[in-house]
Amino acid sequence: MNKKDCLKSVESFDKTGFNYTMSHINGKYKLTVLYAIYRHKTIRFNELQRYLNILSHKTLSNTLKELENSKLIIRKEYPQIPPKVEYSLSERGTTFIPILYKMCEWGEKYVK
Repeated sequence: MNKKDCLKSVESFDKTGFNYTMSHINGKYKLTVLYAIYRHKTIRFNELQRYLNILSHKTLSNTLKELENSKLIIRKEYPQIPPKVEYSLSERGTTFIPILYKMCEWGEKYVK
Protein backbone atom coordinates (compact mmCIF):
# COMPACT_ATOMS: atom_id res chain seq x y z
CA MET A 1 0.00 0.00 0.00
CA ASN A 2 1.45 3.37 -0.94
CA LYS A 3 1.26 6.55 1.17
CA LYS A 4 -1.78 7.87 -0.66
CA ASP A 5 -3.73 4.66 -0.03
CA CYS A 6 -2.78 4.62 3.64
CA LEU A 7 -4.16 8.10 4.21
CA LYS A 8 -7.22 7.93 1.98
CA SER A 9 -8.62 4.41 1.78
CA VAL A 10 -10.48 3.97 5.04
CA GLU A 11 -13.07 1.33 5.61
CA SER A 12 -13.20 2.09 9.32
CA PHE A 13 -11.02 4.60 11.16
CA ASP A 14 -10.34 2.24 14.04
CA LYS A 15 -8.67 -0.20 11.64
CA THR A 16 -6.29 2.31 10.07
CA GLY A 17 -2.55 2.41 10.57
CA PHE A 18 -2.95 6.05 11.56
CA ASN A 19 -5.25 5.13 14.45
CA TYR A 20 -2.92 2.32 15.54
CA THR A 21 0.07 4.68 15.55
CA MET A 22 -1.81 7.36 17.46
CA SER A 23 -2.94 4.84 20.08
CA HIS A 24 0.73 4.37 21.01
CA ILE A 25 1.87 8.00 20.94
CA ASN A 26 -1.31 9.83 21.89
CA GLY A 27 -0.79 11.80 25.05
CA LYS A 28 0.58 15.16 25.95
CA TYR A 29 4.19 14.12 26.61
CA LYS A 30 4.84 10.79 24.88
CA LEU A 31 6.58 12.27 21.84
CA THR A 32 8.61 14.60 24.06
CA VAL A 33 9.77 11.69 26.23
CA LEU A 34 10.63 9.59 23.15
CA TYR A 35 12.66 12.50 21.80
CA ALA A 36 14.51 12.94 25.10
CA ILE A 37 15.34 9.24 25.41
CA TYR A 38 16.55 9.18 21.80
CA ARG A 39 18.86 12.15 22.45
CA HIS A 40 20.40 10.50 25.51
CA LYS A 41 20.45 6.88 24.26
CA THR A 42 20.10 5.62 27.85
CA ILE A 43 18.83 7.79 30.67
CA ARG A 44 17.78 7.42 34.30
CA PHE A 45 14.45 8.67 35.60
CA ASN A 46 15.78 11.67 37.54
CA GLU A 47 18.03 12.74 34.65
CA LEU A 48 15.05 12.56 32.31
CA GLN A 49 12.91 14.60 34.68
CA ARG A 50 15.64 17.26 35.06
CA TYR A 51 16.22 17.38 31.30
CA LEU A 52 12.54 17.85 30.46
CA ASN A 53 11.80 20.09 33.45
CA ILE A 54 8.10 20.18 32.54
CA LEU A 55 6.74 16.96 34.01
CA SER A 56 5.78 15.99 37.51
CA HIS A 57 7.14 12.73 38.91
CA LYS A 58 3.75 11.04 38.52
CA THR A 59 3.16 12.26 34.96
CA LEU A 60 6.61 11.14 33.82
CA SER A 61 6.20 7.80 35.56
CA ASN A 62 2.82 7.18 33.89
CA THR A 63 4.13 8.27 30.49
CA LEU A 64 7.11 5.91 30.76
CA LYS A 65 4.83 3.01 31.76
CA GLU A 66 2.59 3.65 28.75
CA LEU A 67 5.57 3.83 26.38
CA GLU A 68 6.95 0.62 27.88
CA ASN A 69 3.56 -1.11 27.47
CA SER A 70 3.57 0.00 23.82
CA LYS A 71 7.02 -1.58 23.50
CA LEU A 72 8.55 1.71 22.36
CA ILE A 73 11.02 1.91 25.26
CA ILE A 74 12.90 -0.55 27.43
CA ARG A 75 13.04 -0.22 31.19
CA LYS A 76 16.11 -1.86 32.70
CA GLU A 77 16.15 -2.27 36.45
CA TYR A 78 19.36 -3.07 38.30
CA PRO A 79 19.10 -5.11 41.52
CA GLN A 80 20.93 -2.75 43.85
CA ILE A 81 20.33 -0.30 46.64
CA PRO A 82 19.51 2.45 45.99
CA PRO A 83 17.47 1.21 43.02
CA LYS A 84 18.79 2.07 39.59
CA VAL A 85 16.50 2.12 36.55
CA GLU A 86 17.47 3.14 33.04
CA TYR A 87 15.33 3.81 29.99
CA SER A 88 16.28 3.43 26.34
CA LEU A 89 14.48 3.06 23.04
CA SER A 90 13.47 -0.43 22.03
CA GLU A 91 14.08 -1.68 18.51
CA ARG A 92 10.46 -0.80 17.78
CA GLY A 93 10.91 2.67 19.30
CA THR A 94 13.99 3.27 17.17
CA THR A 95 11.92 2.73 14.03
CA PHE A 96 9.78 5.70 15.13
CA ILE A 97 12.70 8.16 15.04
CA PRO A 98 12.36 9.00 11.31
CA ILE A 99 8.84 10.25 12.11
CA LEU A 100 10.27 12.54 14.80
CA TYR A 101 12.80 13.86 12.26
CA LYS A 102 9.99 14.61 9.79
CA MET A 103 8.09 16.46 12.52
CA CYS A 104 11.23 18.45 13.32
CA GLU A 105 11.77 19.31 9.65
CA TRP A 106 8.16 20.44 9.29
CA GLY A 107 8.45 22.63 12.40
CA GLU A 108 11.71 24.20 11.26
CA LYS A 109 10.13 25.02 7.90
CA TYR A 110 7.25 26.96 9.48
CA VAL A 111 8.66 28.25 12.78
CA LYS A 112 9.74 31.59 11.27
